[in-house]
Amino acid sequence: MTTYLPPLITERKLVEPIWGGTRLAAWLNLPEPRPARLGESWQVYDTNRVMGGPFAGTTLGELARAYGAALVGSRTVARYGADLPLLAKFIDAADRLSIQVHPDDAYAHSVEAHTGFHGKTEAWYIIDAVPGASVTYGLKRPGTRAEFAAAVAAGTVEELMASLPVAPGDVVFVPAGTLHAINAGIVLFEIQQKSDLTYRVYDYGRRDAKTGQPRELHLERALAVSRFGPAPDGVVQPLALAAGRDLLVACPSFALERWQVAGQVRLSVDPGSFEILTVLAGAGSLTPDSPGSERCALQRGISVVLPASLGACSLDGELTVLRAYVPDLDGLTAAARAAGHGDPRIADVIRAAAAP
Repeated sequence: MTTYLPPLITERKLVEPIWGGTRLAAWLNLPEPRPARLGESWQVYDTNRVMGGPFAGTTLGELARAYGAALVGSRTVARYGADLPLLAKFIDAADRLSIQVHPDDAYAHSVEAHTGFHGKTEAWYIIDAVPGASVTYGLKRPGTRAEFAAAVAAGTVEELMASLPVAPGDVVFVPAGTLHAINAGIVLFEIQQKSDLTYRVYDYGRRDAKTGQPRELHLERALAVSRFGPAPDGVVQPLALAAGRDLLVACPSFALERWQVAGQVRLSVDPGSFEILTVLAGAGSLTPDSPGSERCALQRGISVVLPASLGACSLDGELTVLRAYVPDLDGLTAAARAAGHGDPRIADVIRAAAAP
């Protein structure tokens, strides 16, 4: 018999980097005094502790190791073992982030094996952006490792980088190996593999606020994992799978959907994967069908983990929700075809070839 686990809400991990701002703290309605420079809120992560219920104080990683497929799902266990392989966060970029790159699984699991991290493919959902906002995304033209290293040394790397305009509601897919930066004036939601492997290649000459020294760069590792050319992905146009349900992007590591809830919507958790629901707007509740399960109140900025063993539940209220999970890409492709989409359009959203 499969162990039943209830929905899980965890304590946020708040991060205050040099480029953080004040908009995210207000958007999350954090209590005063609020952080002066909040850059990230890690909503769901391996080391986040559960708030309330029978598992209060236990980390998601501890639960994954204790309950395996009942929490993370059979498909997740087959790929990653008893591990929670995704990280969901909000980012507030009041200033531009460094130009950086992340490794893929092969590099992370070998060169960086001691960290316990996976590679880092990620996707961004733009929540808010000032007029004219952009992200730095790949190179303007094909180049070489030597040319890029020379530009870093000369301080001219910005001249090589391509700019991608973004606006609220846009989705940007960032495969491992893509040179990139989130620029100023953007608040976004990020779904990514469980990893904090960030190789900084250029930081505009900024200095660490505590030490006064230039911020550390990681050039050799960045050069080893980067793709030195234009990024082929960019803004992804969503696929409508059903009324109120859009597939925003999918790859072997994760899928991200947007659900518009008006009234009541039924949701059945696939036993192959856990799910992360994150509320972007509105308020409502989540109620599992399992007898004795408690209703979870939902409001903007809340993320809730739905264990793979949860089964069916109801979403009630007026809500905009992002739904992330470890996908069955064949099943998603079949659902997109059943919704009337052709294979070229499906391939724009379901990036089956993106290396995990």
